[in-house]
Amino acid sequence: MEILKPAIAGTLESSDCQVSVEAGEGGIELELNSVVINQFGNQIRKVALETLERLGVNNVKLTIVDMGALDCTIKARIEGAVYRSQGQKEHLPWGGVIR
Repeated sequence: MEILKPAIAGTLESSDCQVSVEAGEGGIELELNSVVINQFGNQIRKVALETLERLGVNNVKLTIVDMGALDCTIKARIEGAVYRSQGQKEHLPWGGVIR
């Protein structure tokens, strides 16, 4: 899946995260800012990369500002931002792609 335009999903509220995607310059560039980066930074990176892989996105600049979100929230925000970047508004395979 290709990132067609920049898109954002999520909020900066407690227990949420804000995810932005834009077309990359070859490969996956991940920028992570988190209030729990020392405890969960590696897990957040792992979840983000696995989610992009399942969506078939391999050329993206992904920025995550995490406020203590659970894995399922991170997955949903990435999925939402990627679909928004595609302009896809109908027939979304919510939950079908992400496990």
